[in-house]
Amino acid sequence: MRVLVTGHHGYLGGVLTPLLQAAGHEVTGLDTDYYLDCLLGPPPGGIPTLRRDLRDVTAGDCAGFDAVCHLAALCNDPIGNLNPELTYEVNHRATVRLAHAAKAAGVTRFLFSSSCSLYGAGPDDRPLDEDAGFNPITPYGESKILAEQDLAALADDTFSPVFLRNATAYGFSPRLRGDLVVNDLTAHALLTGEVRLLSDGSAWRPLVHAEDIAAAFLALLEADRSTIHGRAYNIAVTSENYLIRDVAELVAEVVPGSTVTFAGGASADARNYRVSGDRVVAEVPGFRPRWTVRKGIEELVEAYQRHGLTIETFRGERHQRLRRIRALTEAGRLDRDLRWTAAEAR
Repeated sequence: MRVLVTGHHGYLGGVLTPLLQAAGHEVTGLDTDYYLDCLLGPPPGGIPTLRRDLRDVTAGDCAGFDAVCHLAALCNDPIGNLNPELTYEVNHRATVRLAHAAKAAGVTRFLFSSSCSLYGAGPDDRPLDEDAGFNPITPYGESKILAEQDLAALADDTFSPVFLRNATAYGFSPRLRGDLVVNDLTAHALLTGEVRLLSDGSAWRPLVHAEDIAAAFLALLEADRSTIHGRAYNIAVTSENYLIRDVAELVAEVVPGSTVTFAGGASADARNYRVSGDRVVAEVPGFRPRWTVRKGIEELVEAYQRHGLTIETFRGERHQRLRRIRALTEAGRLDRDLRWTAAEAR
């Protein structure tokens, strides 16, 4: 297939695009490039690229593609809280405009990178399946619900949206995100000796490796349309739901000499949910997740050491998404609407 991947210069994009290419697909990326130089190690292999703000994509940009893998978004709760209205504009309304453009251009499959954040706070400790009610507690989570609802309305005989509700990601990527819990705890354990929890660790969280998310995109791209048309899938592994404090203990087991500590004033995290990943495994035979959190921690330790990661670099703007956005804004490179200023446009 000819596949357009939005957000290909992000954390997940750096893992997904090589996988699609290796499977024989013709891949083009589309990205506004906030994180282009936010690298740990060499960048992934180059692909044809459209440098475009998601809010400006047209049907012409989508012409000639068979499918869209839509990753681009304001990517986490802290950035969403920074400017909630902008989060809705990018993650919801711009996503829907992209889908309209893709449909008008003849794209037949639209894979949307949604999030388990839309479940927000689970009513109890039972794993939530895709029919569970939504209970978002952040603009980011709510923006994903609104996008899913409007994309579903576009589904017809010629256009198949599919919703990948990703669990909390972890694992190495050339454009590493340090603001993800497993990546963060592992880096601090290795580089400071402290597995430092910012909460009391009592919240449940489903965790999934970036490579398993990428594998799910590939499997759904190639799956039979009649099976997946208009379907939502938790991209998660049912056995890989963890209390955050248990993740911290696991990191301490893997990283010699590290100990679990709590930040001053650490309290409960309102984001608290478990999810079931059984549907995607049952309905999409091409998808079989491979990773566990323990294996992912071991991978991260090896990658951090191999690339000479320091705690100063890890905590800086290169690997912390909110700090990166603030740095670009304070330097006058992005305006208040997070658009590149005239001096940066190219």
